[in-house]
Amino acid sequence: MKKLIVPIICLLCILIVLLSIDKITDGLMFFLNPTTTNKIEIKNDYYKSNNYIFVSNTDNFSPYGIEDILNIMYTLINSGTTDFTFYCPKEYTNCVNDMKEITKNKTLLTHLNNFVHPFNSFSSIEASISDSGEITIKVNYLYTKDEIKKIDAKVDELINTLITPDLTEDYDKIKIIHDYIINNTKYDLENTDETKSYTAYGPLFNGLATCNGYTDLMAIFLTKMGYDNYKVATTEETDNTTEGHVWNAVKVNGEWLHLDLTWDDPVSSDGTNYLYHKYFLINSEELTTADANITSKDHVFDKSIYSELKTTNE
Repeated sequence: MKKLIVPIICLLCILIVLLSIDKITDGLMFFLNPTTTNKIEIKNDYYKSNNYIFVSNTDNFSPYGIEDILNIMYTLINSGTTDFTFYCPKEYTNCVNDMKEITKNKTLLTHLNNFVHPFNSFSSIEASISDSGEITIKVNYLYTKDEIKKIDAKVDELINTLITPDLTEDYDKIKIIHDYIINNTKYDLENTDETKSYTAYGPLFNGLATCNGYTDLMAIFLTKMGYDNYKVATTEETDNTTEGHVWNAVKVNGEWLHLDLTWDDPVSSDGTNYLYHKYFLINSEELTTADANITSKDHVFDKSIYSELKTTNE
């Protein structure tokens, strides 16, 4: 009997090793590649600790599904990290294919980009994906350091000037920023690179903006003022009925509301400047009502992505 104990123990050890071989292999891959990290070491000043229904920050960089990959991507972009490498576990057999599909899906990446601070938003993402499961992501961020420094200083100056002590209500604080941006900005019909109207720089320093510029600048103000917020993008239609649109969502008194400066600053045929509040701090039902007589689908958005904006009956 005693002679059988040693072989049995050996067989059990071999069995344990075989059952754990995938985890051991994954760990060995990390060990053999010292340039690879499995955590975000540094988060910049514009990192958002906020988690959302669609995507959230994570400290687990071994994905076991598409949701895990999206969380990794969000955490990476959200932190301001430029380069990052992680590995697909052997148990996640479709990881490489899923990763390739995600990085090719520009619409999905755009939606993902909307949840981070504008200063951490990317202009492009490069992905190197090996068949062995090594994934290296390079993020090219939209704003330069000089632009961030200049925008930051100007926004701080305006908040100190515009948000006076008598403004105690959230509605009034957000309204004065909304009105300031519109009163000092025109929609840029030309949309040239020189005006930078597609970023917060355009409306702030050149008085010109596309919907991206309006939305980025408002998002920067909202974040500095302490409001949880993100950008909402139109889900583009396949029949080319819309070219896409973006606006703000902000959480005020526990409720997520829409805020569309572009549509509150309409382009007039005679050059008259208008300032509306039709799309100012309204819920999704009110957004539908506001669009009732409009054929445009600019405010059609995917509620499985921007889930905080669902109405109570959805």
